[in-house]
Amino acid sequence: MSKPLPTRLLHVTIERPAEDVYRFVANPENMPKWASGLGKGIQQVDGKWFADTPEGKLEVRFAPDNAFGVLDHEVILASGARVVIPLRVVANGDGCELTFTLFRQPEMDDAKFNDDTAWVTRDLEALKALLEA
Repeated sequence: MSKPLPTRLLHVTIERPAEDVYRFVANPENMPKWASGLGKGIQQVDGKWFADTPEGKLEVRFAPDNAFGVLDHEVILASGARVVIPLRVVANGDGCELTFTLFRQPEMDDAKFNDDTAWVTRDLEALKALLEA
């Protein structure tokens, strides 16, 4: 049995209805507009999504459409390892809250975890700016 990985909950408030944010984020073709780690492009091939990343072309799997604001996805690394990315949107008045759970991967040192935290935070702020424009 493995120990739980350390996590950080990264959060942004977006002044748009949760349904609008869900529809935008749930569309894989929109990822390059805000997710810089997958920002070089994403395409569907034979029913699977592949992103052009700094590590090469990687498969990205997405949670099925749902009414609960679950926007989880996972990235399949070249090694076959899976990086799970829990992402949720919940209504808050006329706006919403978007929460990203960042897992510290086993090989990460403190500096890399801090870098990833800053990177994801920038991406969430970019998404907020895009959707509030």
